[in-house]
Amino acid sequence: MDAEVLVIGAGVSGLACASRLAGAGVRAVVVEARPRIGGRVRTFRPADGGPSLELGAQVVHGDRNPARSLVGTETAPRPAAARVVSGRVGRPMGTLARTPHPPWLLEARLNAEGAPAGVSVNGWLRENGGPYPVASEWFRQTWAADPERLSARGVAAAQRDDTAGRGEFVVCGGFDLLPRRLARGLEVHTGRPVRALDWSPGRVRAHTPAGTLEAERVVVTVPPAVVARGALAIEDLPGDKRRAAADLVPGDGCCVVATMSVPAPETASVFDADGASGFVSCREGRPEVLVVAKDAAAACVRAATGPGLSALLAVALPWTARARVTGTEVADWGADPWSGGAFTAPRLGAEDAPARWAEPVARTLFFAGEATAAGTRPPWVQSAIASGTETAGRILEAMGR
Repeated sequence: MDAEVLVIGAGVSGLACASRLAGAGVRAVVVEARPRIGGRVRTFRPADGGPSLELGAQVVHGDRNPARSLVGTETAPRPAAARVVSGRVGRPMGTLARTPHPPWLLEARLNAEGAPAGVSVNGWLRENGGPYPVASEWFRQTWAADPERLSARGVAAAQRDDTAGRGEFVVCGGFDLLPRRLARGLEVHTGRPVRALDWSPGRVRAHTPAGTLEAERVVVTVPPAVVARGALAIEDLPGDKRRAAADLVPGDGCCVVATMSVPAPETASVFDADGASGFVSCREGRPEVLVVAKDAAAACVRAATGPGLSALLAVALPWTARARVTGTEVADWGADPWSGGAFTAPRLGAEDAPARWAEPVARTLFFAGEATAAGTRPPWVQSAIASGTETAGRILEAMGR
């Protein structure tokens, strides 16, 4: 055997799982398709040594988030200027605070009151005096999902049951320090995609371009969409697992760092309520502009990457109309074959899919990742860590350790 436990995927969940197993004396080997670790964590560092920017996971949510015990964090800075774009016109974010139904207050109300089963977020907004298009886009960008298909009950439950605490924090030196810390002391093989997996109770064989790896057990931490479309083929996968994988569709996501020919005159954060660019931000004195777009906005940003990017940025940040785009760094999560999207939100009609996906098979196949938490916890880094460590606990129990 090459390992006692083979972990497929070197994202935060897979590394957290392998770390706990290794700490218990289990020989765990991690294989990763990409040439790097981190999964949907990706940090951009300017060539001149300027502040890093995040093209994947953005912030650490909560003062009790387990990530904070692993890396140094500091409170996420507040931008000097916060704006919202509506009708292609930028206004101070405070104008939303003066409206009868600011999106963040509607979000807090939903989280506190919950919602009945079978109601979408847009349906809940309509039942509470909506449609509230600005709030609808707010939910879309927060959850990377169409609010007509996003479960209001799942959103409320995930937020209510989250134990990470309050506040938002940034990782000092870049978010990719988190997977690096988790990977310390582990045997990790990057650039080694598992194309097919066959198994029998107590034995698995993972087929990669570099050869076959054998182990007693396996943990699949890649997004279910990777399995659903056959990029990772699992032989004799039970039907309920296949249906769960098909149901757990991640939302589209596309992030871009655009380097401009002149530096930003201010530190600003812009929410595009028109749905064309998601969240756009810049820092005073720096030439980089960060675009974080999800769902329909991701498609707009993807289509604009190139000659149309300047026009897209100019709506959110008018100062960029006087500058040229001199370089771009793109993280197109929707087009990434090993992600299939940003993350997995609770979907109407698929509320039980996360639990079905998380269930082990024959004490041999185990599953982890943020998708297992959809509708019970937020699909962010704290849930990825929890899923990995909890799955490791299940494996140790199965091994009698």
